Amino acid sequence: MQNQPTFVLVHGAFANSFSFAPLQAELGLLGHRSVALDLPGHGFDATFASSYQAPQDLDALAAEPGRIKGVTLADNVARVIEVLERAKQNGPTILVGHSRGGATITAVGNARPDLIDRIVYVAAWCPVDLTVGDYYAEPEMADVDPGAFASALVGNPAELGVLRVNFRTAAPEPLAAMKQAFAADLTDDEFRTFLNTFQPDENLDVGTSADRAQGATWGRIPKSYVRLSDDASIPLAMQDRMIREADALTPDNPFDVGTVESSHLSWLVHPKPAAKLLADLAAR
Repeated sequence: MQNQPTFVLVHGAFANSFSFAPLQAELGLLGHRSVALDLPGHGFDATFASSYQAPQDLDALAAEPGRIKGVTLADNVARVIEVLERAKQNGPTILVGHSRGGATITAVGNARPDLIDRIVYVAAWCPVDLTVGDYYAEPEMADVDPGAFASALVGNPAELGVLRVNFRTAAPEPLAAMKQAFAADLTDDEFRTFLNTFQPDENLDVGTSADRAQGATWGRIPKSYVRLSDDASIPLAMQDRMIREADALTPDNPFDVGTVESSHLSWLVHPKPAAKLLADLAAR
């Protein structure tokens, strides 16, 4: 077992380790071990106020303190490093990030490349030339609906210190917008089930220019990018741009690239193709 790699799975915004349960089942059936972690303020450390339950009290929810307030990218990095240090004692590690989790694993790669035997992005942010926030103003993101969460937002993020979304809304408009942006290829039942694994609060810190990929550290880790072909949240054009920028940064260590036919979320609901791809990476 000592030479068998451990997949360390890092979730995206509003998500948690629960999101990876179907993927972990598939990896396990293929003979691979994995650890899905919860970033600070996520999973059982999340805030689920009574006002978020049914019947909802949105006025109260708009003022409810959130435990994730003040959590920084550095806090996320520290959590991942702690897990990697433990996993590394048992053999190689493959660090996998999805969506916003890409910003976290990039910063981890900058800080502790010695703990990572391969770093894998699944339609995840890999900031190289710009920060994550600045990429949203680029042409590749022009067709992304910036208001997918807008009509479900609760409270003022500047006052709350968190980004809060009512994923338990029954209003047709925000549900349709979120489904189109993140899971157009799921059934309505599958989509609503996934929403019920989300938590309402997310921290505001996605990093600065200092957290972009650094060639001297992050750049020496073997790396893979799994493109999601039908992603409307991080479109294929943006995924390909980040791959190009990373390859230009480290031309002697380019991305190994694979593609899965999926929206931003459905690969987690129907994980067999992605699990097979990840298993192939481990076999190397």
